[in-house]
Amino acid sequence: MPGRLEVISGCMFSGKTEELLRRVERARIAKKSVLLFKPALDTRYSQEEIVAHHGRSLPCFRVPTNASTADLRAVAGWEADTAHAIAFDESNFFGPEFPALCEALVATGKRVIVAGLDQNFRGQPFGPMPVLLALADEVAKLSAVCVRCGQPATRTQRLVDGRPASGGPEVLVGGQESYEARCRACFVSPTSTAETPP
Repeated sequence: MPGRLEVISGCMFSGKTEELLRRVERARIAKKSVLLFKPALDTRYSQEEIVAHHGRSLPCFRVPTNASTADLRAVAGWEADTAHAIAFDESNFFGPEFPALCEALVATGKRVIVAGLDQNFRGQPFGPMPVLLALADEVAKLSAVCVRCGQPATRTQRLVDGRPASGGPEVLVGGQESYEARCRACFVSPTSTAETPP
């Protein structure tokens, strides 16, 4: 059976990890072996599990952001070669070589499922996600609910002291204390921090 690349993208709180875990559980029901990985820098809820914001979780391996097939084998052993499917959460944190790793896994006949933010807090394409979206055999773009107006949210607003951030590093691991989902109209670009009332 040929391999395939499935990409789940969207803003924070859109259910990306929930969808990744749902697909993994369905594959396991179908008696397929699946390995889960996440970048080592993601330590928000657990170091040994992929955890959705609502608490659902599954065990995983942590790998460096510049992960290679050797890194997968180093943490997962022979299962990295024999698994039917490989799933990666927080794929936006992986480096520019990550799409090549995914393509190499697909070339061996594996189903590769990745989930990650498609945009950073500036509203710009995030990490390797644009390349993954272009290479994907299937794309699921999810939206959240805008916390300001209730419309579908497609942007991730970074907050500092409860207000939209005016700058900062691209990568800042956090949850509801640091980010909220917003629609295009309510999103405040870091270059313009003028917030309008909801």
